[in-house]
Amino acid sequence: MADGMVDVAETPSSKPDLSVYEHAPSSLTFKKLRKRIVRNTQEAVRKFAMDDLREDGSPQKWLVCLSGGKDSYGLLAALLDLKWQGALRAELLVCNLDQGQPGFPKHVLPDYLSGLGVQHKIITEDTYSIVTEKVPEGRTYCSLCSRLRRGILYNVAREEGCDAIVLGHHRDDALETFMMNIMHGGRLAAMPPKLKNDEGDVYVLRPLIFCAEKDLAKFSELCQFPIIPCTLCGSQDGLQRMLMKDLLNKWEEKKPGQREVMFRALQNVRPSHLVDERIFDFENL
Repeated sequence: MADGMVDVAETPSSKPDLSVYEHAPSSLTFKKLRKRIVRNTQEAVRKFAMDDLREDGSPQKWLVCLSGGKDSYGLLAALLDLKWQGALRAELLVCNLDQGQPGFPKHVLPDYLSGLGVQHKIITEDTYSIVTEKVPEGRTYCSLCSRLRRGILYNVAREEGCDAIVLGHHRDDALETFMMNIMHGGRLAAMPPKLKNDEGDVYVLRPLIFCAEKDLAKFSELCQFPIIPCTLCGSQDGLQRMLMKDLLNKWEEKKPGQREVMFRALQNVRPSHLVDERIFDFENL
């Protein structure tokens, strides 16, 4: 794991600056968008007790996973914003995993993070070769790639003494996962905002769980984040997730606000109106 790691000292300051917004406009539209994203992130951190202190009273340390996509850039910006406001206690260590995809621009994220002056690590692990060798031709790489990536990040978190890995999944990711589980997994499940890994030593946090993808896309555009395309491995076409996204888009077109209604349903579960005796005692009703 030591190969490819790069350490950068955090800027010695009482709180981080907001150079993450260096290229953002000063318009009222942007200010409202920024406020909404940061407010939603803060609400998730508060509601799901993500930022609780350790048992010894010290702040947590978070491994913030930066892929180079719009969502992870938005995550980093919102967390730095909360740190700047004094509304987030956790120490942040930003991490990017270079998985060896052909054409991956290795300089983009180190240059960007160094410019922000945030503590970060760049990890180089050629999982791309493993995935292309193991996955049959014509099948998508994402499932195996995700498992390998998550395992590496857990190891980095342990090595760095981090309490959690922090991911940029948002409201729409949760809804797409929910739909995939219904249609293909035969279960009611989405993406939880907070969970503990099977070993019980590292949390997985999703502070953007209340944020809409369209807001993050506009936020990224206005901030001019140096986006790295998500299609480097050439495996994005035909994914079931994309089909769920298209389905949700069609519903949203026919009935604006449908995504918000569906997301509220994930927060309003009634076990007695389902058919699972493990979560409701029908026998003794």
